Amino acid sequence: MIDSHCHLAGPEFVDDLGDVVARARGAGVSKALVILAADDETELARAATVTAAWTDVRFAVGVHPHAAGAYASSPAASGALVQAAIDAQPHARALGEVGLDYHYDFAPRDVQQHVFREQIRVARQRRLPLVIHTREADEDTFRILREESAHDMGGVFHCFTGDWTRAGRALDLGFHLSLAGIVTFPRATDLHDVARKVPLDRLLIETDSPFLAPVPFRGRRNEPAHVLNVASAIAVLRGVEDTAIDTATSANFASLFNP
Repeated sequence: MIDSHCHLAGPEFVDDLGDVVARARGAGVSKALVILAADDETELARAATVTAAWTDVRFAVGVHPHAAGAYASSPAASGALVQAAIDAQPHARALGEVGLDYHYDFAPRDVQQHVFREQIRVARQRRLPLVIHTREADEDTFRILREESAHDMGGVFHCFTGDWTRAGRALDLGFHLSLAGIVTFPRATDLHDVARKVPLDRLLIETDSPFLAPVPFRGRRNEPAHVLNVASAIAVLRGVEDTAIDTATSANFASLFNP
């Protein structure tokens, strides 16, 4: 099984990374895609520690929309930063997480959009799939992806939380959907519907560790071992064995990220 999105290079895992990796391996998690913030030198440096602890991890590098405000005067500088971070990381397999976040508006929306476009253009130059973060910004996210021909690279809408209509729009653009711990929440009925309907060849699973721990771990730090709970919840919703979800999502991960 593969955790397609986690933040193991974050400060939350500094003290017990080895134990976290051991639990993941013990649970049968073979690989993970670890997200690195291109503008965080400390996090980028921790990538070496993560690789040493878990040789099968791969990385995605990008400028998160929360950090886009630093590039208000020169969005292109974000692209140059990501290019350099990719060059320095031989295990980089994707560009992300990037996109738009209108919930917190930590950066002006127009700046977020400019930086998002720049990241998409870098992904095209580097022939890397995109890891998309979008929150309360659907119309602008889909518009920019269309205008920048992001279907050429494809990628994944990480931690997808929308309904089937929104899912269809992402699928029509050629993107995968990654479901996280929210799919285990009893009241996430729209997401349950998506989990039942999404084609198996377009599905990924993730933890978004240390965030969004699934049932029965809600309220605690999340970690890659818990991706099994995500897979099990989807299997129940689809009426299949856990192994069917494991097989499909592992194949999709290999196809998309060429690990």
